[in-house]
Amino acid sequence: MIKKRALISVSDKTGVIQFAQGLVEQGIEIISTGGTKSALEQAGIPTISIEEITDFPEMMDGRVKTLHPKIHGGLLGRRDLNSHIEAMEIHGIRPIDFVCVNLYPFKETILKEDVSQEQAIENIDIGGPSMLRSAAKNHQFVTVVVDPKDYKQVLIELSENGETTLATRQKFAAKVFRHTAAYDALIANYLTDLVGEKDPETLTLTYDLKQELRYGENSHQQAAFYQNALPVSFSIASAKQLHGKELSYNNIKDADAAIRISKEFDQAAVVAVKHMNPCGIGIGKTISAAYQSAYEADPVSIFGGIIVLNREVDLEIAEKMHKLFLEIIIAPSFSEEAFAILSSKKNLRLMTLDFSEKDKAIEDERVSVLGGLLIQNQDIVQEKSENWQVVTKRQPSIEELNALAFAWKAVKHVKSNAIVVANSHQTLGIGAGQMNRVGSVQIAIDQAGTKINEAVMASDAFFPMGDSVEYAGQHGIKAIVQPGGSIKDQESIEMADKYGIAMVFTDIRHFRH
Repeated sequence: MIKKRALISVSDKTGVIQFAQGLVEQGIEIISTGGTKSALEQAGIPTISIEEITDFPEMMDGRVKTLHPKIHGGLLGRRDLNSHIEAMEIHGIRPIDFVCVNLYPFKETILKEDVSQEQAIENIDIGGPSMLRSAAKNHQFVTVVVDPKDYKQVLIELSENGETTLATRQKFAAKVFRHTAAYDALIANYLTDLVGEKDPETLTLTYDLKQELRYGENSHQQAAFYQNALPVSFSIASAKQLHGKELSYNNIKDADAAIRISKEFDQAAVVAVKHMNPCGIGIGKTISAAYQSAYEADPVSIFGGIIVLNREVDLEIAEKMHKLFLEIIIAPSFSEEAFAILSSKKNLRLMTLDFSEKDKAIEDERVSVLGGLLIQNQDIVQEKSENWQVVTKRQPSIEELNALAFAWKAVKHVKSNAIVVANSHQTLGIGAGQMNRVGSVQIAIDQAGTKINEAVMASDAFFPMGDSVEYAGQHGIKAIVQPGGSIKDQESIEMADKYGIAMVFTDIRHFRH
């Protein structure tokens, strides 16, 4: 009886010695090559070289070694077709029954700093994916393993049944095609970026499972959290959880919104988010002052919210936050005393994030729609207030300009129609997601209450008529920043002049749907 054969060639050698030993104990011959062959032989495991099978030398710095009929014929030949069996006999091809292969580390290579194009290209595996695909296609007869986590299952089934089950081979084959598809997607994206192609005719995306979620937005919806295969360092996917229960679907979305807002600020800043909208943003000379401003912006809505701080959480701030019910706190770090206090709440998620990487976090935004995907680049246009155009008779003061700049950074992260009322260091009122702009104006002003004295207003898009400006003027708003661009701009300008409001146009809109 012809012995079964396994071809083993791996870059990740985790568990491969034990796996090969288990196969040998089942009477299976091992074919191997390169570093894998050396590692197996050093462990005392007998191997057959690829050259012995193909009667052809490895060449071209290893680019050509397994691309040979005696390898692929052994993988693809069907054991239930006489024509295949006869062809194998005529050409001296032995069946290969097990394949254990993983691929050149292309992903790990391109993640290195200053990697050259030549290094990236040389780490594109050709023979490995070819063997995997051949074996996976013929999974009715061939067991193909690409994940070291699956070694154990193969050995158990061999020990119990003398072979693997068809169900297992099908499962592993599906994993192989996912693996090679993801591998090729990374290569395709690398080369697409290299040549500067902006809108390729097909889009190849790949993500790695980070977390299975208990449920989605609601308890009857299934959900999972996937991370970009090339991780973005400044992201909720890369944040390190130090304490608390697992993140939920809604936690992740809210945390993402808060992290995006915090990216706007270099000075000490604190962002509180509730239901994808900021409920309080504060900046200051110290993180303590920034926290106090964010909290006082809306001490009601912050309940059950998510807080991002761009400086270390110290004891003073921790004691204040400990009094609140919060879902998540994200910061660069926590002092020992702060962590001790906050971690006393077993469900409160405490997470750290590398804020030094915030300006590198530039990737396209992708939103699913029924039957498709929308893609756009991030709303990160560089703006300078000195380029704004004052369109009213009154010029804004320096203090008002500072407040307008702060409000303008905030409003771009509020769901449209978006209105933010603020001073130079604190949001005072936020109107979000209303079907008409004057409704958002009314909400923001009502929320600001008595704090509206000397406050300014930002609108993410133009005012379609003068009613919003009139309402703002009647309630004490002193300055407004908006994109401009409406056919009724003059009506808004005249209304601003009527109430002595300074109004500036930015010529840039910041819708966020």
